[in-house]
Amino acid sequence: MVVVASFLVNVMVLTAQDQLKISGVIENNINQFIRDSIIGAQGIPQYENNDIGGEIWIDVNIAYKGIRAGIRLDGFHHSNLLNPNGSYSDAGLGRVYVAGDIGKFSLYAGYIYDQIGSGIIFRSYQERPLLIDNALVGGRATYRFSDRFSITGYYGRQKQLFGLYPNTIRGFSADGYFTIGQDEELTLAPGIGYVNRLLSDKTMDGIVDVLRTYIEQDRVVPRFNVYMGSVYNTLSYKSIIWYVEGAVKSSDLFFDPFAIRTEITGREAFGKYVKRPGTVFYSSLSLGLQNLGITMEGKRTQNFNVRIDPLQRDNFGLLSFIPPMNQQSTYRLLSRYNPATQEISEMAWQLDIQHKFNNQFRWSFNLSDIYTLNNTQLFKEFYFSLQFNKGRKWQLTQGIQIMEYNQEIYEVKPEVPMLRAYVPFTDFLYRINTSLAIRSEFQYMHTRQDYGSWLFFLQEWSLAPYLQLELSGMYNIEPATASPADPNTGEKLKILYPTLGVTFSKGAKRLSLRYVKQVEGVVCTGGICRLEPAFSGIRMNTYVQF
Repeated sequence: MVVVASFLVNVMVLTAQDQLKISGVIENNINQFIRDSIIGAQGIPQYENNDIGGEIWIDVNIAYKGIRAGIRLDGFHHSNLLNPNGSYSDAGLGRVYVAGDIGKFSLYAGYIYDQIGSGIIFRSYQERPLLIDNALVGGRATYRFSDRFSITGYYGRQKQLFGLYPNTIRGFSADGYFTIGQDEELTLAPGIGYVNRLLSDKTMDGIVDVLRTYIEQDRVVPRFNVYMGSVYNTLSYKSIIWYVEGAVKSSDLFFDPFAIRTEITGREAFGKYVKRPGTVFYSSLSLGLQNLGITMEGKRTQNFNVRIDPLQRDNFGLLSFIPPMNQQSTYRLLSRYNPATQEISEMAWQLDIQHKFNNQFRWSFNLSDIYTLNNTQLFKEFYFSLQFNKGRKWQLTQGIQIMEYNQEIYEVKPEVPMLRAYVPFTDFLYRINTSLAIRSEFQYMHTRQDYGSWLFFLQEWSLAPYLQLELSGMYNIEPATASPADPNTGEKLKILYPTLGVTFSKGAKRLSLRYVKQVEGVVCTGGICRLEPAFSGIRMNTYVQF
């Protein structure tokens, strides 16, 4: 794959003319898996047999006289991205497209990444850290009636690794932009969207085979079609921005892990396929003043689990994206327990405030509350931080997170108690000169549930713009029920999970090499989460943009 990439780059450079623009990215991950039975880094192919795995993406895009085209090659070798407990190897065409404008038409054919509104009824996107790539493979056409109104149509099938799901997607969106008043301070950006998913005979046969195993009173009649529609609008007036969207879907089959199914033996068990209509209502209101920013969000979700194939689970075959409703933190312990969006039953709201007293002092506050439509608490978070800047010499940030997290639902761990945690933290950045800086992080999580309490420290040395060194560690200072135990005595172990890394950057090139021990936990990217096992080994990442 690397040889192919080098060849493509050389050919492009040699043939490039003034009117031909070429760009691209080569990204490569290599993981060396080092078995560690104490932390649970064992029992999967990479630790037992295939000690090295990785991925590579080679993306090349060209533009010539209004025509745009691109191709991406993907390769996987003993990769654990598809399934954290498995090994995946394959290579092939990851994406190809061609696009251009003809008069008022914009035409696009190939692998499409796009969304309608905020993505509730349709979003095709990729998240490489979770190996989500649900591109729509087909065509998209947009007709612009004017600068203020356009309509877009979609048709195709969803990508499934290097193949396609057999089911089809078709839909459209209409978007406008209008100003009101002589000074045009009030603007409206309304839109409507529609999506239809049509199942193939092959998929329907698979669904019928599953439903045949149900007793008569648990069976439902599946449908080939599901219809979804949404109405959305962004209103802007001076420093106020208000977004609102409502979405509905027709009655459709989906798996409800909390529904009770009666087995043939008469025993009751959780989890069965049900058929219900669904709704989502989402709104955000933002106020931006000179030194103050306030954002309020609210969301209500009911039975909106929509997939290209109803038999798919986890993050596979997703058609929609429902915005998350919690603070997206970059601190290790603050982001350890992250609430994944609940598509079947969720009521959530969030308040975020950012205030700057002056150039030296600012504070931020976030409060979020998530629960089911039956008032079962899912997640609650209080966050507060203070930041003080001494010119460009040093910066100090201190704060606290107080959190409740329903581990039984988010991580499907039966009969575990509600996790409650208190996480104070400190972040200190000191610039020795214009090129050399030191940053230190200290975090402490106090909880009596799951793995118990943690200490986290991080030390970074940055030599701008080329080099960054990192040393960090998570220490299970007060182990609890989920912590690893000594096999001889059964005593819970206090374990240090260290990380040592170096990153070299030059222009659009980056190389990072890290030794990592990582505890089992939820990993989230862009509001999409999954539970991953413990990791022990060496990770290398290269990124080249041209």
